[in-house]
Amino acid sequence: MKVVYNFLPRARPLSLTLASLIAVTILLWAFERNPFGTILLSTQERYTTSSAEFIAEPTDNSSNSTKTNDNIDDKGSKWIIIEEVNNAVENSSVAVLGSSPSLFSEKQKSDGNVASSSTNKVCNYAKGRWVADSSRPLYSGFQCKQWLSEMWACRLTQRFDFSYEGYRWQPENCNMLKFKRSSFLRRMQNKTIAFIGDSLGRQQFQSLMCMATGGEYSPGVLNVGKEYGLIKARGAIRPDGWAYRFPKTNTTILYYWSASLSDLVPLNASDRASDIAMHLDRPPAFLRKYLHRFDVLVLNTGHHWNRGKLKANRWVMHVNGKPNEDRKRAEIANAKNFTIHSIVKWVDSQLPSHPHLKAFFRTISPRHFLNGDWNTGGSCDSTTPLSSGSEVVQDGSRDSVVEGALKGTKVKILDITALSELRDEGHISRYSIRGTPGVNDCLHWCLPGIPDSWNELLIAQL
Repeated sequence: MKVVYNFLPRARPLSLTLASLIAVTILLWAFERNPFGTILLSTQERYTTSSAEFIAEPTDNSSNSTKTNDNIDDKGSKWIIIEEVNNAVENSSVAVLGSSPSLFSEKQKSDGNVASSSTNKVCNYAKGRWVADSSRPLYSGFQCKQWLSEMWACRLTQRFDFSYEGYRWQPENCNMLKFKRSSFLRRMQNKTIAFIGDSLGRQQFQSLMCMATGGEYSPGVLNVGKEYGLIKARGAIRPDGWAYRFPKTNTTILYYWSASLSDLVPLNASDRASDIAMHLDRPPAFLRKYLHRFDVLVLNTGHHWNRGKLKANRWVMHVNGKPNEDRKRAEIANAKNFTIHSIVKWVDSQLPSHPHLKAFFRTISPRHFLNGDWNTGGSCDSTTPLSSGSEVVQDGSRDSVVEGALKGTKVKILDITALSELRDEGHISRYSIRGTPGVNDCLHWCLPGIPDSWNELLIAQL
């Protein structure tokens, strides 16, 4: 015992060190087993996964461009549902909680619910999945009569199934905040958004007007079409476009009809029956005149590129100021390709002198005619959402023409083709305002509907 007592003073520093290490080890072990630790981590995980109000998990692991859901019944009862946690991400910061990227689970990363950063994969807006969302639609198809054409307001027709309204697009590897019209208008303060293209561009324009007003009657929104020469000409069915301004934020949203994105000039201005020069290598005069006033530009073209349309409109292809003599270029597909490349090249050349401008080219909106075309008995009677799949897994665009034209330019792609191909139940179909049988519309979309998601992707990329 004397030996031990004599040795104790020299061993005390070592004993204290060992005791401290043992104590720290016990505390760490106890902390890991403490329910408080689990509660803290669970709270942080809930904050990072709150982007989805309802996230459906398909079980098919196919590598095709779209994944089919053979295991899903009509009610979606076999989908795994994860409810949203009160939009916590939009109003709170995970960093405030003291969390770090290391706390994010691999499941969260793979689902794309963590916002993009330098340490995460790049967000691909065209790659992702359709997910059920109980907060949809973003506006009422009954009430948005001020901006929405009756022929596209399916709530006013004889259609009785509106399940297509209850989905939103969730891109891979990114977290899109829920659309709020007040924050959108604040972001677009003193800015002008211009849609230039065909009737699908007009649908996107009407969709954004309904979104920005909540579908509510808004007498304070000003019609400023005259500022852009958008007035109804004598004998015309409608003006060439519309422009509206929100006075509180000085935000202007406009649409101009240019189905081919080429400059159309009558060969004889005094003759209403004159042929019209369709300048494939020249942007529309409207775009050249007002480009300096735009802050966001969204172009589209596609479905008017067929012989029937050209003949009906009396459009005659011109290149370099004279009738086109190149037979290969005269082929519809080649003419369309040539025109898209021409206008993209022109817009790209204008961007250095318009540094405030963000230009987008929207890819083609898909058609879903079955057993014929629009004039040969084709139809689209599906009312089952996502019957052919819910997910897009391919990296490239399904619109290779637009994707190729934008390569190497600063014009951005608004890629909606593949994600819209999955939504065949969202078209106008056989329904109409008057309830009379007629041609099925498997080209245009019911509103509220798919074009709302196009606008959400546009806003996310701004």
